[in-house]
Amino acid sequence: MKIKYLFILSFAFIAFNSTAQTKKKKAPAATSAVMPAASATKTLPRPKLVVGIVVDQMRWDYLYRFYDRYQSNGFKRLLNDGFSCDNTLIDYIPTFTAPGHTCAYTGSVPAIHGIAGNDFIIQATGRSVYCTEDTTVKTVGSTSAAGKMSPRNLLTTTVTDELRLATNFRSKVIGIALKDRGGILPAGHTANAAYWFDDKSGNWITSTYYMNDLPQWVKDFNYQKLPETYLKLDWNTLYPIDTYVQTLPDNSKYEGKFSGADSPTFPVKTSSIYKKTGLGLIRSTPYGNTLTLDMAVAAINGEQLGQHDVTDFLAVSFSSTDYVGHQFGPNSVEIEDVYLRLDRDFASLFTFLDAKVGKGNYSVFLTADHGAAHNTAFLNDHGIPANVWEDAAVKDSLNKVLLKKYKIEKLVLSLANYQVNFNYKDMNYAKLDEDAVKKDCIAYLEKSPGVAYAIDMKNVKTANIPDELRTRIINGYSPVHSGAIQIILEPGWFTGHSGSEAGPTGTTHGTWNPYDAHIPLVFMGWGIQHGHLNRETHMTDIAATVAALLHIQAPNGCIGTPIQEVLK
Repeated sequence: MKIKYLFILSFAFIAFNSTAQTKKKKAPAATSAVMPAASATKTLPRPKLVVGIVVDQMRWDYLYRFYDRYQSNGFKRLLNDGFSCDNTLIDYIPTFTAPGHTCAYTGSVPAIHGIAGNDFIIQATGRSVYCTEDTTVKTVGSTSAAGKMSPRNLLTTTVTDELRLATNFRSKVIGIALKDRGGILPAGHTANAAYWFDDKSGNWITSTYYMNDLPQWVKDFNYQKLPETYLKLDWNTLYPIDTYVQTLPDNSKYEGKFSGADSPTFPVKTSSIYKKTGLGLIRSTPYGNTLTLDMAVAAINGEQLGQHDVTDFLAVSFSSTDYVGHQFGPNSVEIEDVYLRLDRDFASLFTFLDAKVGKGNYSVFLTADHGAAHNTAFLNDHGIPANVWEDAAVKDSLNKVLLKKYKIEKLVLSLANYQVNFNYKDMNYAKLDEDAVKKDCIAYLEKSPGVAYAIDMKNVKTANIPDELRTRIINGYSPVHSGAIQIILEPGWFTGHSGSEAGPTGTTHGTWNPYDAHIPLVFMGWGIQHGHLNRETHMTDIAATVAALLHIQAPNGCIGTPIQEVLK
């Protein structure tokens, strides 16, 4: 029996090696050229260019909800040629733009990287801080103050930083987004540049953190005045409006109107609206995404990305999806149209990359910083529990309760980021017992309609809550930048104002629920397998996977692990 068993093992080993050799012989010539053996070329195989794409506020289900309407070379190409991780979750609470972009590129969480929200409060002083604000730098490319930004508030490295370190800073890294935080945070500390849109001038700008003057290619791009060109076109649906069957009728009570418009309907006369509101209007139209694409293409050409001996990296975020989503909600014709147009933009981008860098020579990943909830009034009208938690009113009521007991006004500075941020200056001056104040706050909040849990951040390990929530609260808690109490709302609830009698319009995000925390994640191109995965993966795994693809060190705060199924 032993001899027979050894014979079977030997036969299996020979068969395995034979199969492996056969697979090597059958490998297409293009693959051999793109991924040469290190021993033959004496160079480490890497793609010429990595393009990281974040679609702001993209719910995971948008990949499939509009699938039948996507063309073959956009989202469908990503899914059909690439690898989709269909159960990717955000690892922390709260789910906002700045921590989302940061997590995707650091593989880390607010507890480590420090970006606890778009805005957060320094607990020791009570000062509110914008995630990328930097008063030590100046605007480059405009006379506005919109350029006083940098990545200095970010405490960890990004995968883009690690690429720069791994190549002795020979790799070029460029970040681009309409939102400053969408361009700055992914590009990291050592980027060659990050660019964002300035509403006042209509220019793409940067700060003196990166340079003292814009490159000529950026000046030439700004000189084209593309924002005006696009806005003069007005915004109508890409296809006949009666074909938009995946969303509600155009004139819906759940949608917000543009300033001066009588109704939230097509066509949107952007050509006249922008003359009253300014060029920032382009953010809330699909033209903002197209302008971002144009800038990305200009950067690839202007910086010759993908044309060097080392890997370059373009981190680009498409922000208009977020603005349109907030205003109109996920069931609007506007949101369907913006994704159909974005699909067309992606097709243009991939076709350009095929020609400029070479098909198979570049790697792409697409993800989102967060998702979005359905409009609460829409859910109510369909029998689904949901509501708006009016945080401003709750804060005022809570402060009145605390004032009555402790004789100090405004002990609670803010409930931003679904957290209680205390006025520690006055609390410490009065020598109040913080634990006692927290208990009073928690007792009040737990009786507030819509609140499922109110958890003392320092006692979260012993809180009587589901383990999944416990982990995300711990991951999202930065002692320096986060409030002392985490508020978890019931499913379908989010902060805001109830609006008219018909209910609030549009939507928002920020919670732990799947509509906010289940995000798309698709890889495509050099070194990427074809397929899809349903096991749970995490936003923190993105940077770890890209680092493994490039054979570089993971970012220094990374807690994610490479998704092995993605990589060849």
